[in-house]
Amino acid sequence: MNRKVAIFLLLVLSPGCSHVAQVSDSRSVLLNGAGATFPYPIYSKWFDEYRKHNPNVQINYQSIGSGGGIRQLLAGTVDFGASDGPMSDEQLAQSKSKILHFPTVLGADVATYNLPGANQEINFSPQALAGIFLGKITKWNDAELTKANPGVNLPSNDIVVIHRSDGSGTTYIWTDYLSKVSPEWKTTVGQGASPKWPVGLGGKGNEGVSGLVKQTPYSLGYVELVYALQNKLAYGRVRNSSGAFVKADLAGTTAAAAGAAKNMPDDFRVSITNAPGNNSYPICSFTWLLIPSNIPDAAKRTTVKEFIKWMATEGQEFAEPLGYARIPHEVAEKEIQAISLIN
Repeated sequence: MNRKVAIFLLLVLSPGCSHVAQVSDSRSVLLNGAGATFPYPIYSKWFDEYRKHNPNVQINYQSIGSGGGIRQLLAGTVDFGASDGPMSDEQLAQSKSKILHFPTVLGADVATYNLPGANQEINFSPQALAGIFLGKITKWNDAELTKANPGVNLPSNDIVVIHRSDGSGTTYIWTDYLSKVSPEWKTTVGQGASPKWPVGLGGKGNEGVSGLVKQTPYSLGYVELVYALQNKLAYGRVRNSSGAFVKADLAGTTAAAAGAAKNMPDDFRVSITNAPGNNSYPICSFTWLLIPSNIPDAAKRTTVKEFIKWMATEGQEFAEPLGYARIPHEVAEKEIQAISLIN
């Protein structure tokens, strides 16, 4: 073998050589996806970065909410969907081909508020959050709130509740949490992406809720952490299952996922709200790409497989700078193996 060729092959095939996978099919590939707004900032970054190294690949993504993404996936109008809540057995049964769940990153829902004059972060107990969204706690100086915030001068103003108006994975996470900590919530409202809200104003997408909270004094809503950070919205600490008030951050989200990583089911559908652990933030979740197991177009199939592998490895480097936690290593390894189920 020519010595220069041998050196070239050694460099390319070396295990330490990090590079973005190149899509082997040379023709242009267009993938269309739709779904969750929760991971939109990281997905947008990923699709841009991936195209820099694979200029023949274009991935379009509509940030329309998890419910919309699932509907479009089931209707066959997109190549993939995205959701912050796993699809139900009933939804999966509606699909013409098996739908696979691939965890992408971890994120947190936060209780964000607009409280004029507040100079301290607000603590929220599970009972306070459930009571507010049930319409049972209506004033900022309710005893359940003042008890958790000693020394804070909470006003007597009404709480303006803000929630999502669209089918939403962010809402799924929020209601999944409330269903675990409040028996009344579980029996009267329940877990879901589009619940029948007892009270409140609706905003479309994380963007809409962020905007309403920002412009509405004395309001309280819930958004994905990234949107609170981007919009400079205040958000409070939440008391976890160990009794500690924890503020959402990367460490708390990662701690919540630790147990699930060791016992991840084969289909990756798992809930990590109200997870055990002193440092666990209680309202967080994996978010998933929803991929049909049968992709007839060979070029699209190859692109999807190679993107998922890149996402689970090198793509994770972009997560933390955008406010998301990386998927645990054990989960990444398991889903790389699951790529073989796409045919």
